[in-house]
Amino acid sequence: MKKTFIYFSVVLLAANTGCKKYLEHLPDNRTELNSPEKVSQLLGTAYPQANYMEFCESLSDNVADKGVGEQDRTNVDSYLYKDVADNQQDSPEYYWNACYAAIAAANHALEACNTASNPADYQAQKGEALVARAYAHFMLVTLFSKVYDPATATSDPGIPYVTEPEKVVIKNYERKTVSYVYEMIEKDLLEGLPLIVDQQYTVPRYHFTKTAAHAFAARFYLFKKEYAKVIEHANQVFTSSNVTTLLRPWNTTYLTYTYREMWAEYAKATQSANLLLGETPSWWGRYYYSVRYGMTSAIRDEIFASNVTGGNWAFRNHIYTAGTNNYMIPKINEYFVRNSVNANIGVGYIMVPLFTVEEVLFNKAEANNALNNTNDALTDLNSYASTRITGYNTATHRITETKIKNFYGTSNLQNGILQTILDFKRAEYAQEGMRWFDILRHQIVVTHTTTEGEVIELGENDLRRVLQIPETAELSDVDQNPR
Repeated sequence: MKKTFIYFSVVLLAANTGCKKYLEHLPDNRTELNSPEKVSQLLGTAYPQANYMEFCESLSDNVADKGVGEQDRTNVDSYLYKDVADNQQDSPEYYWNACYAAIAAANHALEACNTASNPADYQAQKGEALVARAYAHFMLVTLFSKVYDPATATSDPGIPYVTEPEKVVIKNYERKTVSYVYEMIEKDLLEGLPLIVDQQYTVPRYHFTKTAAHAFAARFYLFKKEYAKVIEHANQVFTSSNVTTLLRPWNTTYLTYTYREMWAEYAKATQSANLLLGETPSWWGRYYYSVRYGMTSAIRDEIFASNVTGGNWAFRNHIYTAGTNNYMIPKINEYFVRNSVNANIGVGYIMVPLFTVEEVLFNKAEANNALNNTNDALTDLNSYASTRITGYNTATHRITETKIKNFYGTSNLQNGILQTILDFKRAEYAQEGMRWFDILRHQIVVTHTTTEGEVIELGENDLRRVLQIPETAELSDVDQNPR
């Protein structure tokens, strides 16, 4: 059941889109999937309609205990590294269910494509369905299984990889292994990507275009540690040598925006940096700055006070306060949909940037660094910094080997470049939950403290790094994760 909240006028921070959902209308559930157009409509639901931002951000080192604030169950339990008791919007269980709902839609679409009398006419739909199915499984295995490790992936429990529509009330599923899940993701991704036809989409940013699929592939291979393939797919995103034209203009255009304009702009389909957007019912836009465990002044300074360029982050011009110790970057905007025209209750929706140009550039830089292409990695980082440092000047702010070694106090350039990438990503995606994925990949130790004096450390191999599989999944014979 969805939460319903009394509507307050402050929720509609800008009347730029009206109170409506964004994705195409769903087909009537009695409609026979007998045309490519009807299958395309169904594929509007083949993307997880749930938000991971709250629990991922609350698990990370981007938050601290303010002592006071909104007592949201997902935020509280995640910060304390307890299995989240809530199962509604923004919770891990809600996300689990939404991913499998998206997979079910993709599987129904694939069945229609494969059984059509004219399957050649359905190839574009088949491509989108395969890549969407791969993406939902990738997010599930990333969050609910141990992070991919070539040494243990063949024995680490994965998540059920579902390839057929459910036609019984309760069906048993096998988790198999992380290695198996990765093999299936790769199979679907590589089969589906060449079939995608961008021209079939009314609003491409709400679907896997070829570019968005390449962005997904770059992320997938970064997790799989196949770095040459990361670069191969990232290069398909950057079709010109001038990467900076695709990045968000934080140190130019954005500097002129009010916070309301920033809220309206960040997740727009017309923003070139947004490669794939997902519509999600969520209250995170309402609470991301006022929850008890969130960005504090100390965390703000840790992330944004200084950086290797020696310049100031342009982000700092858009960090606002909303009461004592509530810091907010206006990126997460709620669109409130009333239950009816005259109702005062309804559901909040947030558009989540699932893939961005910035992430692709970071992934490419990390892959270059891992392959010891340090000059190429520095070029990638300097492209990024040129759009993020206030008053950027190449002579003053260019990132060099010497700057990195001095800033991080290291003699190992590769280690310094990696730390630069991770710090830049932390600043770029603050309050969006993306930091958690780097914490998983690099086994970064996180320490959470409470105002009551409790210290909770999440070590490199802590079982709590893996989210608990919902108890309801046991009905399908899916074992929970160890604790």
